[in-house]
Amino acid sequence: MSRLRVLIIDDDVKVCEYLQELLTPDGCEVVAINDPQAGLEKLKAQETFHILILDLKMPGINGLELLEKIRKVDKDIAAIILTAYPSLESATDAINLDVSAYMQKPFSGEDMRETIARVARKKGIVVRREDELHITIGARIREERRKKQLTLKQMHKRAGLSVSLLSQIERAESSASVSSLFKIANSLDVRISELFGDF
Repeated sequence: MSRLRVLIIDDDVKVCEYLQELLTPDGCEVVAINDPQAGLEKLKAQETFHILILDLKMPGINGLELLEKIRKVDKDIAAIILTAYPSLESATDAINLDVSAYMQKPFSGEDMRETIARVARKKGIVVRREDELHITIGARIREERRKKQLTLKQMHKRAGLSVSLLSQIERAESSASVSSLFKIANSLDVRISELFGDF
């Protein structure tokens, strides 16, 4: 399992401390910096980070201006913008700078963890053991469905679950409830435990 490296650039020390405490137990390696210029220098020093959490409003430079400079150094880093003052203009600018997520402050810990997990999955990085489980279940369902030559539409009829939900479960974009897994296992004529692989 890859260790996710997260760089936080936010002038608010409390936000940095909170995010460090929140993400470190999930197996993330978190570096928090309060000075925007020092954050840019860290990336210029060729340190590898997978995700950047960036405050929009900081003294001297705003987060999007800083991200523009960061993109010249690291085009691949996934960026999550934090702002207490969301606006259509900043959201549009964020999209143009290939921002992965735009979050309003205050945010819940669960929202941040979900956002990090979603962004990491898109980058092909597994963050939590729980994500590995979702990926395993999705792969096992797809494998069994293909073995039995069933389409998602046929699975929908058998399991009574929407095609989009079945597709999201297979791609590990949505966690399946026990009830959904039971219906899927029945429709594939397998024991529910078989969907869990080696877990």
